[in-house]
Amino acid sequence: MDADGGDGRVAGGGDGQAASGGSVTTGPESERSTTHSADVGAETNGSRRSADDTDVASGSAPLDDHADVAVAVEGLSKQFGTGSDAITVVDSVSFEIEPGSVVGLLGPNGAGKTTLIKSILGMVLPDEGSVRICGVDVADRPRAAYGHVDAMLEGARNDYWRLTVRENLRYFATIGGIDPDSVADRHERLLERLELADKVDVAVRNLSRGMKQKVSLASTLAGDADVIFLDEPTLGLDVESSRTLQRELRRLAEDRGLTVILSSHDMDVVEAVCDRVLIMSGGRIVADDSVDALLGRGERHGVRIASGDFDADLLADLRAAFDVTGVERFERRPGARVDVTTDSDGLYALMARLEKQGVRIDRLTAVDPDLEDVFVDLTSDRKEETEDQRWEERR
Repeated sequence: MDADGGDGRVAGGGDGQAASGGSVTTGPESERSTTHSADVGAETNGSRRSADDTDVASGSAPLDDHADVAVAVEGLSKQFGTGSDAITVVDSVSFEIEPGSVVGLLGPNGAGKTTLIKSILGMVLPDEGSVRICGVDVADRPRAAYGHVDAMLEGARNDYWRLTVRENLRYFATIGGIDPDSVADRHERLLERLELADKVDVAVRNLSRGMKQKVSLASTLAGDADVIFLDEPTLGLDVESSRTLQRELRRLAEDRGLTVILSSHDMDVVEAVCDRVLIMSGGRIVADDSVDALLGRGERHGVRIASGDFDADLLADLRAAFDVTGVERFERRPGARVDVTTDSDGLYALMARLEKQGVRIDRLTAVDPDLEDVFVDLTSDRKEETEDQRWEERR
């Protein structure tokens, strides 16, 4: 088969955990490097069965006492380099994810998100800690553990470009240990929902960037995995396609009990689709809570003040004393709307200053923080702490 591919797709059922001594397969005439393996044992009515009774894949894997947790990470750490040049990228990270939940993983560049995901997937060998997937320890039984998993990683070709859309879905189902004919109806429904139905016989290389991204998502979602990892899944998608993906992820989580770990810089997507959010900074988890709880935990408040008394001097005075985040001047009359972000004490000080200046407030509105505001507050604080610690260590 003459096929172009990339290195961004990881499918369950294979024994290709690079960090555990497994094989890493490479697509024919391509740069594709994944943890897929076609050696997943016999197939029976679309289910997975390993040839080794002591290391079975997800279709018949015996689950232990931790099976009610989809992903369990405990004390995971990874350091690159040695001596004074050593950098701790993932620092004693622990969390558990329940089945059927959609969890967002956020963090600024360099926070350790990608290394954490690759450590969980077996693409990077952690220095310390353990990972269990659907109750199976990845170090003890990597083949059985990763039989539950599929993933789409950002920044790489994720499908075989010379294959058609339909051929890609069938191919990835096959190497995941599933008879593609047994899930053909599921494939058709998914292609319809992702608006790929009229492209099923088109080679992926002839599609637009957004369409290629949809094919990668379809290949990931069309399998029989219990847990999927999606890294920047909305990259290259238009607004409507992004909303379609969000609806499909929620449907799969609610109807199939699919567990989704979603890493993205698109805060609107995370806020809309995730039950829970993990925020990383400096290699550690600095927040782990529901979206609603995170939005309600901020100490800073936003207010929008409309007044006909705001002139250039008053606005300059406010900017000097407070965090003025926006000014919108009225078009047909004097004055402006002013957005200010402050804490409780600052809010009292703001009202006192406006009263002292003789400002008559026409309208006062609370501006609720969004997930991006919370994210910036949490990670900027952590960045300052990390820089202070590194300075102390060098003294």
